[in-house]
Amino acid sequence: MKKEVKLTKKIYQLLEQLNQREYLHHFGPKKYNLIHHLTALLLKEVLKCSFRRCENLLKIFDIITPTYSALCKCRKRIPIFLWNSLLKLTAGISHNSVAVDSTGFARTNPSYHYIKRIDSKNPVKRYAKLSAFFDLPMKKFTALKIRVKPRHDMKDINYLLNQSSPKEKLFGDSAYDAESLHEKCFGLKIQTIIKPKNNVKKGFYRRKQMKNYSEQEHHQRNLIESGFGSLKRKYGSNVSGKCWKSVNSEIYCKAISHNLILYN
Repeated sequence: MKKEVKLTKKIYQLLEQLNQREYLHHFGPKKYNLIHHLTALLLKEVLKCSFRRCENLLKIFDIITPTYSALCKCRKRIPIFLWNSLLKLTAGISHNSVAVDSTGFARTNPSYHYIKRIDSKNPVKRYAKLSAFFDLPMKKFTALKIRVKPRHDMKDINYLLNQSSPKEKLFGDSAYDAESLHEKCFGLKIQTIIKPKNNVKKGFYRRKQMKNYSEQEHHQRNLIESGFGSLKRKYGSNVSGKCWKSVNSEIYCKAISHNLILYN
């Protein structure tokens, strides 16, 4: 039976690889290390509980943890490059076949039974949009782009390619069938396996990439749908953060927790 590595030990190894300082801020009170904040934030997503319950649970097991208010403020202060670095380390260095897609996380989580009981109107459906790269063989998230308002899928593709560019193939649905993406991938020597739009045949680079397109091979793209489903079932399909920094940190914690389970 394979021996499992403790969550805290995994985070220590990641921070050592990043050569990250012990404390989040040089001029801070030096009461809690960065590892204490990260462990509590990741456990909050794994256990799908509130900050108060997470703090109480860790204190029951005599684990050093900041207060619930300090955790809530800390996740807004952790810079985006640190979340990106942790995600890349847990996903690995090299990625051959990568799928791209987007999904949404609800920003409200009311009890619809209670709403119906009090004869209230349904709340406005607001959601945070997540665009992601997903490594198909390893089933890990390699790059994320989060928005608190809906935008077209193609708006985030350049950012994702700059964060984690695949070496061989990029899978996507019809929303990513754009001449600009085919041209960029052709320049990077990446074969695009993107389902073509109906009655759209224009484009020099689109025609070049479509020569190696295979409908049977394109079905591998469905694995990213399974990855989104796994992420939401395990860590919840909604976010509790109000500002974009909180939402950003919360979704990154979900993805990093997903990768850590498969991290050796």
